[in-house]
Amino acid sequence: MLRSAIAILLVSLSIGICRAETQTPIRFGLTAVIVQEHLRFLDRWAHYLSNKMDRPVKFVRRKSYREVMDLLEAGQLDFAWICGFPFVQPRDPEFLELLAVPVYKGKPLYNSYIIVPEDSPYKTLDDLKGKVFAFSDPESNSGFLYPQFLLAKKGAKPQHFFRQTFFTYNHAETVEAVADHVADGGAVDSYIWDYLQSLRPEVTAKTRIIRKSPAFGFPPLVSSKRTDAKVVEQMKSVLLAMSKEPTGRQFLDGFKLDTFGDFPPELFDGIGQMANDTRKALLWLASAQDRAPSETNRK
Repeated sequence: MLRSAIAILLVSLSIGICRAETQTPIRFGLTAVIVQEHLRFLDRWAHYLSNKMDRPVKFVRRKSYREVMDLLEAGQLDFAWICGFPFVQPRDPEFLELLAVPVYKGKPLYNSYIIVPEDSPYKTLDDLKGKVFAFSDPESNSGFLYPQFLLAKKGAKPQHFFRQTFFTYNHAETVEAVADHVADGGAVDSYIWDYLQSLRPEVTAKTRIIRKSPAFGFPPLVSSKRTDAKVVEQMKSVLLAMSKEPTGRQFLDGFKLDTFGDFPPELFDGIGQMANDTRKALLWLASAQDRAPSETNRK
């Protein structure tokens, strides 16, 4: 009887192992919202999610938001942690849906910080005219859209306002670029700056915040419309329940987040409005530049 029980157990384990090996992994895209310190426990978080989903979860890291969005559009990702700016972009047909939003310091919100070297004389964005400025990502709300919006309101474009600009494709590296005087200023995610302040205060201490944006919807987690609805619902339930059990709480503490919450897409309307206002201002600037030569010729 004992031998029969052992045989049954071994067969069951073999079936379970074979099933796990043959299952298609759930692909979860990650970008610059993940800082270097997060990498230490990403494998463990993937293992945690795999156990909860009863299916392998594989994190797919890419440098830029554009790369992740392209993978989502191509159906090569099931889920992704993106930014509010790409989330509000018009798509036809739509290929993603809002899954969950991180809650940070009690709210599903964050800010954009305009930072400068701590020992610099700069106090306002105008002081950075003709200087070197670091952006984080061309599709980052906090790292590009917000400062572009500020300049558009002044009737200026980044390439004309600053002497030189560059993209770091990583908010932490933008902070480091400003701290090390590689850039005279930069635009960063407040969550990443705060995170670095707690873990690497020697870096953020070399920077100073000169402007803080209004609150925006925190970079969201999204699902592909091609992902099975049952898988989406299960992943959403797992994420929303993380704060209610010890192991999940540990991962949230590692991210310095309160929880993942269920919020409506309207949370990101402010980013959408800012994007539209910026687009209109840039179109007006472009048309004004086109009109200028002909007006000069008539004189």
